Amino acid sequence: MIIRRKKTATLSNVMLLDIPNMIIERYAGLSKDEKVFPVPSNTVCNDSLKRISQLIDCLKEKKVTFHLARHTFATLFLSEDVPLESLSKMLGHKNIATTQIYAKILNEKIGKDMQKISHKFKGMERSFVPQF
Repeated sequence: MIIRRKKTATLSNVMLLDIPNMIIERYAGLSKDEKVFPVPSNTVCNDSLKRISQLIDCLKEKKVTFHLARHTFATLFLSEDVPLESLSKMLGHKNIATTQIYAKILNEKIGKDMQKISHKFKGMERSFVPQF
């Protein structure tokens, strides 16, 4: 799918996986304009996400927004080793430095996660250190 991003006016080329293709097929012909399917405003989208998130226990106290969904998408794809350059294009960023923010957040999270479990490996570490 090749689209021009509304906010940045840059072209974005994204291969669609099976589930998005099924959604497009389901909505075929329902839109009144040239769009593939009806696109809600950001406010309507966020309101819908809020209602849905209230039905999920672990999300009830979270502020779920479209921006959070983009952020989650970026973080998940980076954690699966998708190159930063590819992700930048998928997100429609004009400058790769914008996308690098996600990589920095991911690295900080990895460091914090490693600190959380490091105490579990202290015994193993001591077995490799000579006892004097």
